[in-house]
Amino acid sequence: MSGHSKWSTIKHQKAATDAKRSQIFSKMAKMITVAARKGDDPDMNPDLRAAIDKAKGVNMPADNIERAIKKGAGKLEGAQMENVRYEAYGPGGVAIIIEAITDNNNRTVAEIKHILSKNNGKFAESGSVTWAFENAHGKWEAKHKIEISEEDAGKLDRLLEALDDNDDVQNLFVNSE
Repeated sequence: MSGHSKWSTIKHQKAATDAKRSQIFSKMAKMITVAARKGDDPDMNPDLRAAIDKAKGVNMPADNIERAIKKGAGKLEGAQMENVRYEAYGPGGVAIIIEAITDNNNRTVAEIKHILSKNNGKFAESGSVTWAFENAHGKWEAKHKIEISEEDAGKLDRLLEALDDNDDVQNLFVNSE
């Protein structure tokens, strides 16, 4: 009988949980790698210390943390990670700033453009969205908030969820109320 196997149910639940953890660990590893470029000693590098604490907060294994530190410090072979910022407009004309960490800028741009096109968003030129925000302590805060309809709010939520599911995307900032 289909659907009555306890093992099958457990297997599917474990697969879903493992996929979520993997995505979180991947984001944490990228953050640690970028922070480790400024120095691989957490006592001398507050950004690295904060990234390690955040990774430990989600129960990331210590060997994964060490590997990410070594990769960022240049002690391991691998692609260099870089911080990138993209700008876009979402449903209802909402301005969106997308901060990402990537080892392949071309792949990340293509993925983000694809997500935007599927979810009623448009990729914008650099500087065309930042006028609506101000950078306060490394966080973008909206200077000019706009109101959108409930329908556009639902579309915006789906867009932001799809962007957040991308492994490279770290932060999303919008100017909607």
